[in-house]
Amino acid sequence: MSRAAELASVLADTDSLVIVCHDNPDPDCLASALALETIATEQDVADVQIAYGGEISHQQNRAFVRMLDISLQPLAETDFADDARIAFVDHSRPGVNTEFDAAEPDIVVDHHPGPAVDATFADVRAEYGATATIFIEYLSDLDVELTTRLASALLFALHRERLDFLRNPTRREYEAALAVFPDADLPTLEQLYGSAFSAATIDAIGRAIGSRKRRGSTMAASVGKTTESDALPQAADYLLNLEGVDTVLAFGVVDDTVRLSARSIDPEIDIGSVLQEGFDELGSVGGHHDMAGGRIDVKGFDGDLSADESDDVLAIVDDRLARRFFEALQEDE
Repeated sequence: MSRAAELASVLADTDSLVIVCHDNPDPDCLASALALETIATEQDVADVQIAYGGEISHQQNRAFVRMLDISLQPLAETDFADDARIAFVDHSRPGVNTEFDAAEPDIVVDHHPGPAVDATFADVRAEYGATATIFIEYLSDLDVELTTRLASALLFALHRERLDFLRNPTRREYEAALAVFPDADLPTLEQLYGSAFSAATIDAIGRAIGSRKRRGSTMAASVGKTTESDALPQAADYLLNLEGVDTVLAFGVVDDTVRLSARSIDPEIDIGSVLQEGFDELGSVGGHHDMAGGRIDVKGFDGDLSADESDDVLAIVDDRLARRFFEALQEDE
């Protein structure tokens, strides 16, 4: 039995499914949730809900939800029936990159590396470049007819997750894109690409440009205090375009948490391992060899500081994070 058939069999045994996205879901997570919803509907699951933690703050992600009419709701407002199956897409562990920690998931589909997952159905493929790729294979194996909406969501997810196929896609991402391309609505995707930045994101990227510190081909930069958590990966991606730079860490304070986002195009660097080496004892960090992230409570730097003391927090973060990052990469002054 194929993995797709196994998933269909698990779904056929339930009348209620809650698909839990990771906090602040991106297009790969949202499109994967939409694909799982489609497969569940094909298996006659009567009640399917898509839930998320955090917020959808990235302007492009908000446009993605609005233009593709994706029905989803905050976890706090989600009704979990006693017999509901719980599915995680694009993440795998309760309490890690998700505020949901009430139960173990029954279904997990993900492409991020991590500890083994104990679930009724678990398909974690770290060798894949996107979770959407896995779902495109499922849809093909199950002969599910693609709607324009679903094809558009999956194609956009592949583009965004792999930065228009410039950030280490695998052959599978190209094949998946070719599979959904004929059914996608390209004018809709063009509109989505035109809604990438909010004013607050531009301000955060500007602060990162002004605060950047460089050692060799490595750069660390602070976006300062921001309400836009998605500004961090966007700042990291932007700074990675600088000539001679192949590895970037962007960091900043969002609410009461220090957020990290790192990128590397150096094939000799595993940026997920670098973050774990530099910051693992301070908070939750990890990721792939080319992209990674994490979050650290401000008290991890100084127990006497609160997030309200913005200037003190930022001064400590700017100094210690950059130094730790360079040390983890063994970059000298």
